[in-house]
Amino acid sequence: MAFWKWLDRIEGGMASVGGGICLFAMMMITVISVLGRYVFHADFIPGAYNIIERIAFPLMVFWAIPIAHREGSFPRFDMLVNSLSPAKRSAIAILVLLVEICVFAVLLWYVTRFSIASVEVNREMQIGTEVWPVWPIILMIPLAFGLMLLEMFRLLWVEIRDFGRPPREHHASVEIG
Repeated sequence: MAFWKWLDRIEGGMASVGGGICLFAMMMITVISVLGRYVFHADFIPGAYNIIERIAFPLMVFWAIPIAHREGSFPRFDMLVNSLSPAKRSAIAILVLLVEICVFAVLLWYVTRFSIASVEVNREMQIGTEVWPVWPIILMIPLAFGLMLLEMFRLLWVEIRDFGRPPREHHASVEIG
């Protein structure tokens, strides 16, 4: 129980603090770039587009994915499933979760291999006229997929535990046991 609450705090911090900082950085970079370009006729932040495209936006997205899944923000097809009996609904939910787990496990495997290779070769990207390391950003992708897999295993456990029971209202709070 404490592990899931700790994990919820980590995901929440990544999404709110990390994603919020990235969003704020994107706004500030855009405002400063536009102000510099059109008012002062100067490029105040060389490579601003690349910073947004290759650093801030990917970090914001990958930090938000785990909590978005946990809170049910991913698209769901409830209309058909809600018309089924509780046992059939549970069976379909378990089947869908198993497929999701397989897909995300394969994604995690390949993304982790890519991330390790990026660290080994010190993968870089060009921002303006400088070259920056990109591997710290790439390392966030397996972290996000790993957190997603943990959440999917938790949901699978809850579905198996509650097999055939009428569905409860979905809440972002974590419960296991």
